[in-house]
Amino acid sequence: MVTLADVARHAGVSASTVSYVLSGKRSISASTRERIQRSIEELGYRPHAGARALASSRTQILALMMPLRVDLYLPVMLEIAMAVTTTARAHGYDVLLLTGEEGPEAVRRVEGSALADAMIVMDVELDDPRLPFLRQAERPAVLIGLPADTTGLSCVDLDFEAAGARCVHHLADLGHRQIAVLGEPPAVYARGTGFAERTLAGLRGAADERGVGLLHRPCEGTYAAVTATVGRIFEERPSTTALVVQNEAAVEPLLALLRQQGRAVPEDVSVVAVCAAQVAAQASVPLTSVGVPAQEMGRRAVERLVAHLDGTEDSGTVLIAPELTVRASSGPAAAPAPSTSGRTERARRGHSRR
Repeated sequence: MVTLADVARHAGVSASTVSYVLSGKRSISASTRERIQRSIEELGYRPHAGARALASSRTQILALMMPLRVDLYLPVMLEIAMAVTTTARAHGYDVLLLTGEEGPEAVRRVEGSALADAMIVMDVELDDPRLPFLRQAERPAVLIGLPADTTGLSCVDLDFEAAGARCVHHLADLGHRQIAVLGEPPAVYARGTGFAERTLAGLRGAADERGVGLLHRPCEGTYAAVTATVGRIFEERPSTTALVVQNEAAVEPLLALLRQQGRAVPEDVSVVAVCAAQVAAQASVPLTSVGVPAQEMGRRAVERLVAHLDGTEDSGTVLIAPELTVRASSGPAAAPAPSTSGRTERARRGHSRR
């Protein structure tokens, strides 16, 4: 293993000079600094993490709090985590992944033990129990998500409220007057999960604005759950001509069910989704969708956190504007089918004329 002393001998300087270059605690001439950097690269020197932490009071580690819940779509969560990890490495940080549902205890553990220099928090609820501890913590934090009260917090997220509104406006422009929402599993709403509640608020606000009927039903992602939920939707609102889906696991079960029922997409029913772009593009019917920019969310969260650590970033909220991509699943609203009573009356009049 290459040591700091090896670097010093190779560069022809003292060990303390190498230490000053690594820590930045003293000004070293540009020529000497460049010579030391060349020696570091040629020898493949890596500073000892423990010694570096003692010298700088920094661990060069970011804690990522990502509770792994079965009712959330894990591929999107993991895509965000990968973006956090790669961006952190580009800035010289490693990532400590905390996947347990520990709530405030995880914040206390990171803060009290100095496990990491800062925290990134995912799966944010509107009234998240971690928020009081994050506001009091000495270590900075960035939330990937938006609680009801963002005071004193730094947040990055897709503007889910605007995303929901975009879906309704797109369908209303196509003439749809009755829209149903196939939502996340019930537990997601029971927790007050921010992205789901904000999407629903956007859907409802736009529906009121456009005079469109809106029916929302939470749904598990299984075929049986989708079948039962869609059945109830068409029983309650037979005039439904469009579905908005915010549940990646329910996408293929829904499309399979509509095929089985003989409902053509989009001729009979239009389908629009708020989901990962890959899910929408690779669906059996490519879905018109508002994509969830997982990589951008992870990248921007790390960049904000590094700026916090460098003292160049204040608290505040960054909302990423939604982009709706039109694919094959949305089209003009189908003309309403003649009512049974109307057909019976026309048949009766025809019989009487004969």
